[in-house]
Amino acid sequence: MFDVVILSLAEGAGPSVDACGAGGCGGCGSVEKESCAAPRVPVLQCADALEKAGARVEMITAGSDSEIDAVLKRLDGPPRPDGLTWPDVESKTRLVVASAVDGQLRAVLRRLVRRYAPPPSKRPDDLATGRTVPDLPPVALLPLDATSTTDLAAQLGLPRTPAEVATAVLHGPVRRLDLLRNDGGSVTVDGALVGGADDDGRAVAWRGRIEVDDKVLSDGTDQILACAIGNGGGYAEFDGLRLLTDGDPTDGRVEVAVAVPKVVKQRFRRGTRMQIEVRRASGRAVSVLPRDGELQFLDDGVGGSMNRKRSWWTEAGAWAVYAG
Repeated sequence: MFDVVILSLAEGAGPSVDACGAGGCGGCGSVEKESCAAPRVPVLQCADALEKAGARVEMITAGSDSEIDAVLKRLDGPPRPDGLTWPDVESKTRLVVASAVDGQLRAVLRRLVRRYAPPPSKRPDDLATGRTVPDLPPVALLPLDATSTTDLAAQLGLPRTPAEVATAVLHGPVRRLDLLRNDGGSVTVDGALVGGADDDGRAVAWRGRIEVDDKVLSDGTDQILACAIGNGGGYAEFDGLRLLTDGDPTDGRVEVAVAVPKVVKQRFRRGTRMQIEVRRASGRAVSVLPRDGELQFLDDGVGGSMNRKRSWWTEAGAWAVYAG
């Protein structure tokens, strides 16, 4: 039978700024600190269902990258002749990530990539073409917010109740999904929305050069309201405007949309009106180069900023989930 680790992330602990935007290993977002101090009810219910099915279960709350790494070490394979650390494809240990927000799942996957991605100078021959990481071990997603209809588990149609998640871990098929890596050392499981807002929540126009493979969506002179970078469908809409059209996390491509305000003349009236032009493209990689200093963004719901070029690229089928 399987050993199952249910991993939760504590709020505000640890040094990983990249993982959660403001310190900690992923943060709990709107979840109260008291709820992070002990296992949440869905975690206990999932553990109970797993134990009734005969699995050995351990519940761990990690408060730092090193504590996440200690859990992930259990998924390591046997030593390789080239000295690289590789996942064990025959491991009897299975991982459940209990997350209140997608940023917490992202924090765990970021550490998986850090653990198993080989240095460019030691790229092994058995690494798939077009990939910088091997197939990461599958994980089960246990949503801590049962009411959400927009989190990644809901988008992917994955099991949501603790009992369903337990069944998927033990008996469900594995579904492989694309992962976005970026040159800031992190990953994206759903998508990113580039662009900030004022105190009233209105989008603040910005300028930047945006390229998808060899296609230029903005040359840096346009006033841009938002740029959506989609691996899933979480950022398909912006202020009521449809940006992304596909959001398919299995097609090996990143979908990008740029919203640009345009002043157009009215055909049958005097004057002009404002119209939003949406430019779209998809490809293997996308880059954003800010032209006016610091630029705000959300990545899997985690806030951040950049003042230099940032690139995302697709790792097709790099991570996986246990599906129902």
